Amino acid sequence: MDANPEQNQAPTPERVFQALWAFHQTNALRAAIELGLFTAVGSGVTTAAALARELRAQERGVRILCDFLAIHGFLTKSGANYGLAPVAAAFLDQRSPTYMGTMADFVCDAEVQQTAISLARIVREGGDERALQPNWEGWLRFARSMTPMMAPQAAFIAERHAGQDGGKVLDIAAGHGLYGLALARRNPRLEIVAVDWPAVLEIAKENAAKAGVGAGRYRVLPGSALEVDFGSGYRLALLTNILHQFDRATCVRLLRRVHAALAPGGKVLALEFVPNEDRISPPMPASFSMEMLLHTPAGDAYTWAEYVPMLEQAGFRDAAIEPVPHSPQSLISAAKS
Repeated sequence: MDANPEQNQAPTPERVFQALWAFHQTNALRAAIELGLFTAVGSGVTTAAALARELRAQERGVRILCDFLAIHGFLTKSGANYGLAPVAAAFLDQRSPTYMGTMADFVCDAEVQQTAISLARIVREGGDERALQPNWEGWLRFARSMTPMMAPQAAFIAERHAGQDGGKVLDIAAGHGLYGLALARRNPRLEIVAVDWPAVLEIAKENAAKAGVGAGRYRVLPGSALEVDFGSGYRLALLTNILHQFDRATCVRLLRRVHAALAPGGKVLALEFVPNEDRISPPMPASFSMEMLLHTPAGDAYTWAEYVPMLEQAGFRDAAIEPVPHSPQSLISAAKS
């Protein structure tokens, strides 16, 4: 008997239909977040009729939306009652401490989606350069909406590298500031110097104030990470989600600038999506290269075999990589030679 009978079956167009209609999943999830549907279900409002009253919506629309979300694993259904699937309970109910619904404000932004519609043109002509411009409003949306996804990585970095000694930390492409602030909260002897575009740094300063990290321990350097004067004597340098935006030569150029800013024995920490050498696994890190194709002129999701020579060319040694728990990202570290 054939061990895998499906191999001998004629293909069906179902996967094609699923891929072409995948935008329905995006918009259904965004609509449910916008309506507060997951929070309502989690609060005990479980039928289409009751949800329609709670959400001030039409019962037919609520029923179809809930059924669709149940088909795709975000809700459960028993009789006429809906419930939260574990993933929705953890990440889509606003009462959850790990709520990530705000990510829809950036990921589902009309400008971001419109760029994706132009993929055939981008494959022919190259990616969009707006994301590298200082006044791109998308960075403000990113800084305000993507923080829930970044919190576990920030906590992991702080746990591993905050230490107990004092010193300066250079937080490049600080964005919301969570990574540097996690270090500062764990070690009150650290001073954070955040680099990013001026408008984005205002958000980082807001978060610093909320975290109780005062101006004496949190300074900002507005400008391009490829141009601003970092100063010197840093114990740590954070490069979180920035190297993938550039080609390899620019990555080496930035790493050399970081190397020069570090004190002897200082370390660079880079948080990145790192696919395997086949570039198709694991699925999420490997798929991130598509984001870079859409939104940068030369960025990519680089493999570990590509990061090692970049670090070595910039003067770093003892390069290492470790997966971040409960995250699709990896933490890369290396020491100043």
